[in-house]
Amino acid sequence: MHFPLAFLALGLGYLTFCISAPSSTVRSHHVVHEKRAVEPIDWTISHRPERNKRIPLRIGLTQNNLENLEDMLMAVSHPDSPEYAKHWSLQQVVDTFAPTEETVAKVVGWLKVSGFSSEKIKMSGNKGWIQVDATIAEVEELLDAEYHVYKHMETGEEQLSCQTYSVPAHIREHIDLIKPTVHFNHRPSPKSVNKFKRAGDLGKPSSSTGPKKNPVSKPVSSGSIPPALADCDEMITLDCLKALYSVPDFKPKSKDNTYGIVEFTPQAFLAGDLDMFFEEFEPSLVGVRPDIVLIDGAVVQTTNQSFDFNGESDLDLEYAMSLVNPQKITLLQTGDLVEGAGFDNWLDAVDAPFCTFEGGDDASQDGIYPDPLPGGFKGHESCGIIAPPFVVSTSYGQDEASATAFYAIRQCNEYAKLGLLGSTILYSSGDDGVAGNGGLCLNSTGQADANGTRFNPDFPATCPFITAAGATQVNPGSTVFEPEGASEQVIFSGGGFSNIFSMPSYQKTAVETFLKDHPPPYNSSQFNNTGTSRGFPDLAANGANYVIAIDGEFELVFGTSCSSPVTGSFITMINDARLAAGKRPVGFINPAIYSEQFRDAFNDITMGGNQGCGTPGFTATEGWDPVTGVGTPNVSKLLPLFLSLP
Repeated sequence: MHFPLAFLALGLGYLTFCISAPSSTVRSHHVVHEKRAVEPIDWTISHRPERNKRIPLRIGLTQNNLENLEDMLMAVSHPDSPEYAKHWSLQQVVDTFAPTEETVAKVVGWLKVSGFSSEKIKMSGNKGWIQVDATIAEVEELLDAEYHVYKHMETGEEQLSCQTYSVPAHIREHIDLIKPTVHFNHRPSPKSVNKFKRAGDLGKPSSSTGPKKNPVSKPVSSGSIPPALADCDEMITLDCLKALYSVPDFKPKSKDNTYGIVEFTPQAFLAGDLDMFFEEFEPSLVGVRPDIVLIDGAVVQTTNQSFDFNGESDLDLEYAMSLVNPQKITLLQTGDLVEGAGFDNWLDAVDAPFCTFEGGDDASQDGIYPDPLPGGFKGHESCGIIAPPFVVSTSYGQDEASATAFYAIRQCNEYAKLGLLGSTILYSSGDDGVAGNGGLCLNSTGQADANGTRFNPDFPATCPFITAAGATQVNPGSTVFEPEGASEQVIFSGGGFSNIFSMPSYQKTAVETFLKDHPPPYNSSQFNNTGTSRGFPDLAANGANYVIAIDGEFELVFGTSCSSPVTGSFITMINDARLAAGKRPVGFINPAIYSEQFRDAFNDITMGGNQGCGTPGFTATEGWDPVTGVGTPNVSKLLPLFLSLP
């Protein structure tokens, strides 16, 4: 699945953001801190806002010890490390990365010198955020920025925004980002368009979101589903996956294992669909449902039913629940029906220190709760309501270009902290090859454009602290006993190189070998060819022709939406074996899967590519490649390797 982030309303009359002030007003000691990631489409400047309008200004403080974060994570994740699997406590994470006293003092001092009294300055519990309620006039003076009201040409909705904002040079090193500022809400909010018709929300149904259908295919009758492995090139079933990836019979032995699946409202499963699938493929699960954790007023809605509303959740749960049966699955249903949610919201629920009810979530990216909109969830944000599952799969994403570097990096660091706690975080790598959502690529200014030619990578897949899952296929006319190729039916496996994140140490040899032995035929105007950036995906699994039960029928679906939950199921099996042996879960798996000792536990994919942006994209080849990563898992080989580790 390949989505832009949820763009959501604050419910303040119009959204609050900023445009850079005229140069004559910018103080000489201020420097630009952030620029808007992409320019808004279909919005025009309307007028200046009222200067006495109050907005909640949130300042994310620079965290301590981040320069050591990768090394700390490698210490508990690399198979050669004597500290392998010695995961941290939550308090240890909080204490290690809390901003320094100097950082807190510098930023608070700057605010006081700027005229804000102590009563107006609030600090979050983990000292990561400072909130100040201020007027637009005060914020413009503080940030040397000028707010303008933008109007959406179709809906008439209004919001404020800016291209840049500035802070004093001596303060800049103490601030990660300030919200609301440059993260423009590019899409209309729920207030101005028909319910569930917002373009841009993570859980919003549309023809370009979720798993994909072949436009010429028809529903599959139960009687035509092959009972064995003869037709896996045309229909993927549980048996096909077990044969492809040498999956042993799974009989859970641990009661402590956990596996979470993230879904964003209004995406929701239908109980009848689950039972229809289970009756055909896993009868013992008929009537069984996931353990549901409702985050930020979420609901598993059944009012709206269609492939677009139910396809993602049905797919994820049907396959994950079946593969790890009778291991329970935890559904992390996120966001209410009015405002929805973004990635930070599910992170809040499993990561109490990150939960920023006092001033961190981004109204242009995340749901802000209590929801001020009519009918919205009025409770406080769901902060730390569940311990992080040992595996979490999320089949949602956005174009990396639509997030500022500060926003993406801060969120990415939280995934590293979850790794320190012992969680494996999986994201699908996208369904549009080297292009972005909807097949759009970037122009010379870094904007998504129908005529763009620069590759448009996916986030969070580009974050080096998650495991990105690409997609493969059983090639037409082939069997499960023959090598797979990169998915080239209906979808193309998302892959490429980040424009934000540097290459992590664990993949340095693999990526440098690819670039040296198989140099892509593209130049720096088409992708980040510096040889120093994060490459993705990390691994792959089949993502073509999955049989799912959806809205009372069997359909065939395609996407990295399939690859992520299936891979998560395999890691869950491995965790069960380790827990039963008195060991800890595997946590962050990337250092292991890139290591030499794990090389033979993956099926190398050497056929196919991930076309996009008017090019063939990259090519799957020997070793790691930016189409299928290190390859697809052989679970029977991975199990003893992970079991042999401390």
